[in-house]
Amino acid sequence: MPMRPFRFGAQAGAATSGAAWTEKARRLEDIGYSTMFMPDHFGDQLAPVPALATAAAVTTTLRVGSLVFDNDYKHPLILAKEAATIDVLSGGRMELGLGAGWMTTDYEESGIPLDPVGTRIDRMAEGLAVIKGMLAGGPFSYEGRHYRITNHTGTPKPVQQPRLPIMVGGGGKRVLSIAAREADIISVNFAMHGGAITREALLTGTSDATKEKVGWIRDAAGDRFDDIELGTTVFAATVTEDREQMAEVLGGGFGMAGEDVLATPHALVGSVGQIVEDLQRRREEYGFSYVVFSGGSEEAMAAVVAQLAGT
Repeated sequence: MPMRPFRFGAQAGAATSGAAWTEKARRLEDIGYSTMFMPDHFGDQLAPVPALATAAAVTTTLRVGSLVFDNDYKHPLILAKEAATIDVLSGGRMELGLGAGWMTTDYEESGIPLDPVGTRIDRMAEGLAVIKGMLAGGPFSYEGRHYRITNHTGTPKPVQQPRLPIMVGGGGKRVLSIAAREADIISVNFAMHGGAITREALLTGTSDATKEKVGWIRDAAGDRFDDIELGTTVFAATVTEDREQMAEVLGGGFGMAGEDVLATPHALVGSVGQIVEDLQRRREEYGFSYVVFSGGSEEAMAAVVAQLAGT
């Protein structure tokens, strides 16, 4: 697998005002982040489509994207049109991330039916097919179990061609296998089949579990594996000179021993130099070149981004 240069994203969701949101987007651009991502949940966060469009409008090079849209919350034809619109208005800076949905409370609070995980994944696979058809241009028809499109031409046409990048995020074998066949970018995550962040879910993010996930992707991708950009989200990132002690502290939250925290790709602990070395090693080990920081650590990681972005 060829070594891709690093690029970095920051996941954001909430802001106290429009001014605070636009300042966050400009700051991410200034300190070298490639992409501003948003999750797609019904809790205390901004709605992703208008917020991403706003972030793109006040920046010039910062990319914007979803990490990830829940396929169940919006019809894929509508989602494709909204994503293509942001791509046009931003001059080609949109990345469309899609997932099968997992957070039980979102479904319970909204009344959207929480179908069995297999059904949700089936629907996501069809949603991907619809989105790709809509973004391709020209009349498109599709007949599936969950969606039917009849002779529809997707407009506007995205600036990025042959289409804007499609990311699929997940941690289970079937979702990652679909991603391996269909996506341009894969965000390797925990397996969230239980519908909540639990110790059991977090333990699906160990080093050994991640190697297995990359193996699933490689097997399903076949000849196109080298064309896929692999990445992951770092949910805990701390700059410290006492690496081992901080890893033990974080391990309590992850349900892991300190040494396992240092090994998981979803956490980074240590000096700037140690974190840089960890990311370089993980790129060699897993192929992860697209690293997204969540949990408000983007400022703490600015020195890391400055050293590694584009290398």
